[in-house]
Amino acid sequence: MVAGAKRREMKEAQKKKRQMKERHRQEDSISSAMVIWNQEILPHWDSATRRVRELWWQGLPPGVRGRVWSLAIGNELNITPELYEIFLSRAKEKWRSYSETNGGASLADRESSLDLIKLDISRTFPSLFIFQKSSSELGVFQVQGMSFIAAVLILNLEEAEAFITFANLLNKPCQMAFFRVDHDLMLKYFTAFEIFFEENLPRLFSHFQTNSLTPDLYLIDWIFTLYSKSLPLDVACRVWDVFCRDGEESLFRTGLGILRLYEDVLMQMDFIHIAQFLTRLPDDLQPQTLFTAMANTHMISRNRRWAQVFSAVMKDGNVKEAEKSSSSPALRS
Repeated sequence: MVAGAKRREMKEAQKKKRQMKERHRQEDSISSAMVIWNQEILPHWDSATRRVRELWWQGLPPGVRGRVWSLAIGNELNITPELYEIFLSRAKEKWRSYSETNGGASLADRESSLDLIKLDISRTFPSLFIFQKSSSELGVFQVQGMSFIAAVLILNLEEAEAFITFANLLNKPCQMAFFRVDHDLMLKYFTAFEIFFEENLPRLFSHFQTNSLTPDLYLIDWIFTLYSKSLPLDVACRVWDVFCRDGEESLFRTGLGILRLYEDVLMQMDFIHIAQFLTRLPDDLQPQTLFTAMANTHMISRNRRWAQVFSAVMKDGNVKEAEKSSSSPALRS
């Protein structure tokens, strides 16, 4: 027994040593990347090279992440910090009016709406206490579910810049389609996704079809929150890094990467367990594991990339065919 205990202690000590070594390696890598981004890339943003894209794929250092996201997403809406202050002032005024308004059903309705906002905020990364007491930062962003996106931005950007980035992010075609619940356009995104799904993972694709597991049952939540609800926060930030680099294609590539990573597990599950599993992915998911699966996912179908495939789906306008493969009650309701 003593010998066995010593072996276990030695094995645990070796494990901790490896973890500490890996941690130091990652810290050194982040420090080196910080220098490169701050001194070589950001000052010459408009002339970014292929090397920058490769470095970007490896993950942005936390110290520059927000700035890079902001630059990559841009500000086509031309929102200024001054305009944000106006929005914030109006949001605070409405927030105060909820508690000051009197009058029967109207008051009840307003309190109900406020309660929903507070509930949604409290559910946003419950382990991060910065969002539990003072929530006015999220209030100005608030539509139920958007708080996950807002929270990630607030963690990485100053308040005004976070709002500017948030507004421009939601103005992107894919996000606009999902937040407006444009059924026809969403179905086309699902159709394009399933083309790549079937080509990359035919066995799992067939299993999903057998169990009537349609893309809307998991993709809506993933796209709606940019994976910030379903993935561990550090992994979600890495996904955001690539989303800011590659646009909407990366969101569907991420989805296929997740399905590839857990293919063997999902093949053993039925409809209910698959839906539950994909709603909240394992907390021990490591960024590099997911990104390896994403790297092994081919976003080319018959010599056409995502944009070309999606454009063809848009051009065909065959929504009825899309409905055959993506016709769950969740989307039709």
